[in-house]
Amino acid sequence: MTIELRGTWRIPTEILAGAGRIGELPGRVKALGLKRVLIVTDPGVAGLPFFAAIVAGLEAQGIAPAVFHDVNPNPIAANVAAGAEVYKAHGAEAVIAVGGGSGLDCGKTIALAVSTSRPLWDFEITRAGPELDRPLPPIFAVPTTAGTGSEVGRASVVTDTSIGRKLILLHAQMLPRLVILDPELTFGLPASITAWTGMDALAHCLEAYYGPFYHPIADGIAIQGMLLVKDNLITAVNEPRNANARMNMLAAASMGATAFQKALGAIHSLSHPIGARFHAHHGLTNAVLMPYVLAYNRPVIEERMAVLARCLGLEGGFDGFMAWVLELRAALKIPHTIVDLKVTEDALDGLAQEAFLDPNTPDNPRPATAADMKRILNAAMKGSLEGLGA
Repeated sequence: MTIELRGTWRIPTEILAGAGRIGELPGRVKALGLKRVLIVTDPGVAGLPFFAAIVAGLEAQGIAPAVFHDVNPNPIAANVAAGAEVYKAHGAEAVIAVGGGSGLDCGKTIALAVSTSRPLWDFEITRAGPELDRPLPPIFAVPTTAGTGSEVGRASVVTDTSIGRKLILLHAQMLPRLVILDPELTFGLPASITAWTGMDALAHCLEAYYGPFYHPIADGIAIQGMLLVKDNLITAVNEPRNANARMNMLAAASMGATAFQKALGAIHSLSHPIGARFHAHHGLTNAVLMPYVLAYNRPVIEERMAVLARCLGLEGGFDGFMAWVLELRAALKIPHTIVDLKVTEDALDGLAQEAFLDPNTPDNPRPATAADMKRILNAAMKGSLEGLGA
C-alpha cells in the first residue's frame, strides 16, 4: 500500500486531565463571563452524586444551570430538538455535556441546533454544510466513560429514525472549548460498559493507525493509545477504582478520537447499521466485528500491523496482534458472533448495503463493496475468520 505524503492535520482542544479536576469546571465557566448554562446528560448520570456536585459547584459561582437528561442511549433528533428548546427557554449561553458518548454527542448537537435554522441533516458529514445563523455557544465536555472520545471531536452521531440510520453530523465549531478527564467520574461504571467502551477506544486507534493516508502524528497517537488499552483495560475492568488505569483509559479514548481524524473504516461502517437497527452498544459491536474486519483487511495492512505488533511488544506480526485481540475479547467476555447481538440472517443484505454507503467505507484500507460487507457479516454470523483475506 503506497500512501501519498500529504495531509491537513488538527490536534484538539484544551484538556484538564487528572483526579479531582472536575472541581475546576465552575471556575472555568465563570472565567468566560457565563451566567446561564445547559447541562446535557443521560438519566443514569443525572442521578449520580458527582453530577449533583457539578450542579452545586456551578450555583456556588453564581451560574444558573438547567439540566436536560432526556437522551436515548443512541441519541435521536427528537432528543436534540427537545434539548434545544430547554436551552432557549433557559436563556443559556453555553452547553456542558456530561456523560458517555450519547450525552456528549447530544450536547454538542444541541449547541449546533441552537445556532442554525437549517435541518440537522444538512450538516451530515458527506455534505458541504451550510453557513450557521450564529456561532455555536461554548461547549464544555466531561466524559464519564472511556471510549467514544467525542469530547475531542468535531462530529456527533445521531440516529435519523425516519430511515433507521445513524448519521454523522460535522461542524468545526462542535469541538468543545474545554475537556475535563477526571478518572474518579468513571469509578462507578459497570464492568461490561468499561469493557465495551474500552474496545471502542481500541477500534478508533486501530482504524486510524492503518487508515490509507499520510498522518504520522495520528499514527503515533494511535499507537500510544493502543498501548494504553493493552496495559490498562483489563485492570480498569477488574479494579474499577484504580485511578491510574481509569485515567489511562480516558486518555486512550481521547487519543483514539484525536487519531481518527485520519480515518475510520469497515469496523465502524458495519457497526453503525447494526447499532441503529438492533440497538446494540456501539463499543460492543465494534469489539465483535474487529477480528473479522482485520482478517478482511489483512492483504493490505500486514506490513503495518507487523510494525504495530512490535510497538505493542507482541510477537508474530499480524498473527500476534490478532491473537491478542481474540484473547482480550475473551478476557472481557465479548461474544464472538453478531448472532449474540441479535442480528438475524434476513437482515444481512440491508446491513451490508448500509455499511457500503457509510461515509467511513471509502477510508477502509482495502476497498469494500456491498458484497464484501455481506461476506464479512456472514463470517461474523458463523464465527469463522477463514477465507476473509482472499
